[in-house]
Amino acid sequence: MVTAGSQRADRAFRVTPGSAVDLDTIDPGARPIGPDRKADAAADLKRIGAELDTLQEALFAQGVHGGERRVLLVLQGMDTSGKGGVIRHVAGLVNPQGLHIASFKKPTPAELRHHFLWRIKRQVPAPGRIGVFDRSHYEDVLVARVNKLVEPAEWRERYAQINAFEADMVQRHAVTIVKCFLHISTHEQYERLLARLDDPAKRWKYNPDDVDVRGKWNDYQCAYAEAIERCGTEAAPWYVIPSDRKWYRNWAIAALLLATLRDLDPQFPRPDFDVAAERARLEACRVPPPPG
Repeated sequence: MVTAGSQRADRAFRVTPGSAVDLDTIDPGARPIGPDRKADAAADLKRIGAELDTLQEALFAQGVHGGERRVLLVLQGMDTSGKGGVIRHVAGLVNPQGLHIASFKKPTPAELRHHFLWRIKRQVPAPGRIGVFDRSHYEDVLVARVNKLVEPAEWRERYAQINAFEADMVQRHAVTIVKCFLHISTHEQYERLLARLDDPAKRWKYNPDDVDVRGKWNDYQCAYAEAIERCGTEAAPWYVIPSDRKWYRNWAIAALLLATLRDLDPQFPRPDFDVAAERARLEACRVPPPPG
């Protein structure tokens, strides 16, 4: 399922569509490619960030000039797996003007009156943007399943609806979808929850419900595995990101996003005006610089 020898993140972490998924066989602390040390990852992240910034600006410029292409990064994972950290350290590498970030919490009463995909469709990034979903439409085959919020027949039907929705985004709306499962171990989650309790500056992140969710760990792992298996397609594959090491998780997703944008190869649009003529007009109204 994971091609450890590949030097392309989009191959190393990709789940082959149609393959069986057993998360117990994937090491959350693995480093199949890339740096072995935190310092090396930080240095490489600067290089990645510089190229990402240029590619994202070109994508944004295309969108401004009528291009339809856009990218959607979907982040799913257990509590403390690092969705917020990825937004800060990876999405933060590019110009925020070209980002659209959406966080999906418990549905509101208004949202519950609509189809489960209604609130998701409203947050699909505009052309030229990179969208980031902190949780997503997959909550409706994860939380709804584990907590028995709907009948099994209903959440099972949602796999096909999700696949159809994602296929429509790819085919009709030029969305490139990158779905990442941030894979952590139960021990690492314990350490991160404990750190939140021990640090007054982090206690605001702690939610007593997190311990209740932790008690359903195995149920959630089964739900994630089936969602990845049933909704991993050629058009919208899943990537399992080892996330016990925060620095490696950030590097891996940055490298994955870079590979995605390189494949899109956005180009800055050609100007629709005469550059030489505009230069002459500008020179004609030039004023001398202030003294000193």
